[in-house]
Parts: sequence; structure tokens; C-alpha cells
Amino acid sequence: MPQFILAYHGKPDVQSPEQGAELMRHWKVWQDGLGDAISGPSTPTGASKTLTPDGVVDGGGVNRLSGITILQADSIEDAIVRAKSNPHLSGTGTIEIAEAIELDM
Repeated sequence: MPQFILAYHGKPDVQSPEQGAELMRHWKVWQDGLGDAISGPSTPTGASKTLTPDGVVDGGGVNRLSGITILQADSIEDAIVRAKSNPHLSGTGTIEIAEAIELDM
């Protein structure tokens, strides 16, 4: 079954510790609902740097990467359906979805 990378950008709208805890509960429900389709837990990211041919830029740009999930799905359309209920989509959060391509090297 193909694997898809769900790359999280931006951040959910969290205004208090209580809202953060509620968001984490929603994440757990979302992940648990996918069962074996997720390869390991979703992984948040910290501060980033972008390597370019001209050097290193701090911060990852305007819409920085904030985490990833590796998801097994039948197609990119199936991955989209599975990701639509992801709690990251609150606030300014977006999810970029791309198929992970296996190469024989």
C-alpha cells in the first residue's frame, strides 16, 4: 500500500493550556481512528533552518513545517479523505500531502 507524507504547516488556534489539552485529545482520537494506517505517531518539529545553494536561512519561511505523519492509504484521494478531520486544520494550520516514492538504489 502506498505511503503518504502529511506535512503540517502553520499552527492550530490554541489560546490557552486548556485548549492545547483539548487539541491533543482530538489528535489522539484522529490517530487512533486511523489504526494501522499510521506508521508511528505524528511528530511535531521544533525550530528549523532552510539550506539553500547560497547558505542557511533561519525559521523555515512564512509557513514553516510544524510536524509530519506517515500515512498508508490507497491513493492520494484516500489520504486527503483521512486527513480532512485532522485537528491541525484549525487556526492557520494546513496539511501538505505527498506520496512517498520508493526508489531502487
